[in-house]
Amino acid sequence: MQPAFSVIFLTTLCGAAQGLFLALFATELSGTLAAPDSQRFLFTASLVSLALTGLGLLASFFHLGRPERAWRSAAMWRTSWLSREVIALPVFMAGLFAYAGAHYLGMGNTVMIGAITTIACVALFISTAMIYASVRFLQEWASPLTVVNYLLLGCASGLTLATWLAAGMDVAALVKPFGLAAVVLTALAGVTRAASLVRNARLKPKSSLQSAIGIKHPRIVQKAMGFMGGSFNMREFFHGRTAELMRSVKWAFLLLVFPVPLLLLALGVPSASLTLLFMAFAAQYIGLLAERWFFFAQANHPQNLYYQTIS
Repeated sequence: MQPAFSVIFLTTLCGAAQGLFLALFATELSGTLAAPDSQRFLFTASLVSLALTGLGLLASFFHLGRPERAWRSAAMWRTSWLSREVIALPVFMAGLFAYAGAHYLGMGNTVMIGAITTIACVALFISTAMIYASVRFLQEWASPLTVVNYLLLGCASGLTLATWLAAGMDVAALVKPFGLAAVVLTALAGVTRAASLVRNARLKPKSSLQSAIGIKHPRIVQKAMGFMGGSFNMREFFHGRTAELMRSVKWAFLLLVFPVPLLLLALGVPSASLTLLFMAFAAQYIGLLAERWFFFAQANHPQNLYYQTIS
């Protein structure tokens, strides 16, 4: 498939924001911080989560042919995971805004607001991942690992960001717990993402050139596409990159998303180093951009059998 950078930024920014919020709500439930520190940190970090989600939403509009009609995408919520995502995203943002506002004003119903926002957060994770996991004819996506990876990668990046924010706001009590959680989730995400790569490498096409065009002859060779110009199919359903580039992107994200942040977290958490912790988040996020690009590009649309001369 042809990766869309607007969707790449949407899913990675929102994923980090969701992971950050879940870390914040877990902090409130644990009662780790005293009231003044808790109020200040949870308010500020919630605004960061809201800002990231807003940037992700803004990026998504660049993927729309008619942005003014975007609201219509929510109409099919009974059957469409995209519609459910469109509903869950603004609900999550509204919850974040209310959660941040409640902490700023020192209100007493923050746990209830946080619980409702958590439901919206999890619904958004599932809806976003199921948009791809439910596409059965794209075997690389049609797996429970797609949902697991979206959830774990979002939480891992959100907790890495939370570790940096805790160090930057001098909330020492949270740096080590957040850092440890970020390490654990990053390691788990590494295991499940590697599992998906191994699974995808073993996939065999369910269609053949014969079934694609309805001819049973054992030897078929495509000589032409049937037209001289390009088409929507050729632009959208194949990335057009070389196998060498695909391998380079794969190894780049495997390095940047997992071992590099793990090393930087291990070095930065004991001393609460702002530089090292920021580098951990920056490296992981850049790696996630590459990971999401690879996720989309790796999906092999069956129609490429018919257009294999150009793919």
